[in-house]
Amino acid sequence: MAGFVAVHTGAGNCIDETKYHRVIKEACIRATDILRNGGNAVDACEAAIMRLENCGYTNAGYGSNLCMDGTIQCDASIMNGTTLNFGACTNVSRVKNPIQLARRICDSQSNPQLMERIPPMILAGNGAERYAEEMGCTMIEPTVLISSKAKFLYNHYKSKYELVAGNRSNKNASVDEEVEETEQESQDSIMPVPDPGNEVELTAALDTVGAVCVDASGQTAAGCSSGGILLKVPGRVGQAASYGAGCWATDTDDLSIATCTTGNGEYLMKTLLAKEICNGAFTSDCAVTSLHKTFKQKFLDSPLLPQQQDLYAGALTLLYYPKQSSGEVMWSHTTQSFCVGYMATTQKVPKFVFSPLPTYSVPGRSCVVNGHNFPLRI
Repeated sequence: MAGFVAVHTGAGNCIDETKYHRVIKEACIRATDILRNGGNAVDACEAAIMRLENCGYTNAGYGSNLCMDGTIQCDASIMNGTTLNFGACTNVSRVKNPIQLARRICDSQSNPQLMERIPPMILAGNGAERYAEEMGCTMIEPTVLISSKAKFLYNHYKSKYELVAGNRSNKNASVDEEVEETEQESQDSIMPVPDPGNEVELTAALDTVGAVCVDASGQTAAGCSSGGILLKVPGRVGQAASYGAGCWATDTDDLSIATCTTGNGEYLMKTLLAKEICNGAFTSDCAVTSLHKTFKQKFLDSPLLPQQQDLYAGALTLLYYPKQSSGEVMWSHTTQSFCVGYMATTQKVPKFVFSPLPTYSVPGRSCVVNGHNFPLRI
């Protein structure tokens, strides 16, 4: 059976891409094995993301970023391009693989409910965890998902955050003391503390994971999983659980397309970037041109977003042309770098790609698009 899968470990400021090299390849191999054995695109997409959630290096599942209070809360979603069913979960702490729960919710969209009730599309918190238990998802204690990496990052940046808060309180308290105020400003210039939302400083903030896949029948699927931004407010919902923002997939007779995003979650939700990427592809003859245009018009220049700030986003997009039995996988990002991998069922070894932003480009202000063509042989 034929098929193709692509995965990513998040767009951000990757210092050492080698730590993602192995897990990306393993995720691709796991997904293509499923496709070769007759599994569909949704099966393969779920399996690939589960591998990424379990590795401990990414910001998804085990190893996810911690909230401001030190707890862990995960988001995930998946979409079936043929049925257009979408399932997502948010603020789950006891589900080992949030993407597994999202898949169960997605599948339930096609199951009739008693008394004509409409099946849930997104579940949150305790209710989502109870549903996960009922559906047979693997459940664990929240502390099991917290890695040593996550603890270190939390302690490091929480202390810096508290220092910033303390400095600002001291400034407000000493407005009547001109000398003290001057000394405080001098201290701030000597000891700059990163903004918790700054992508360059919080290198682990944007490494949400995702996957896109097409199977032998031409069905596509897209999914993503994330622990959210480091030091997030407990209860915050990110793009990985939001309809139209984290992932999107649509299949037609002429074009099937699937995409998953990563970056500043609130900005991805405001712009519905995943859905916009797919909409743009249907109205363009060139995938590269379409992605550039969407990132420029719908994200970087969007009136919905603050133009005085750097805007960080990345997307992994798969386009499949059923009549030609071929497709394209594209990666695009405004961040300093993006790690992706892809593999067809005809390949023996996955391809790993470290995509840097060109030296002449400014992170958060410009976009780069690259890609690769693939045949879908049966």
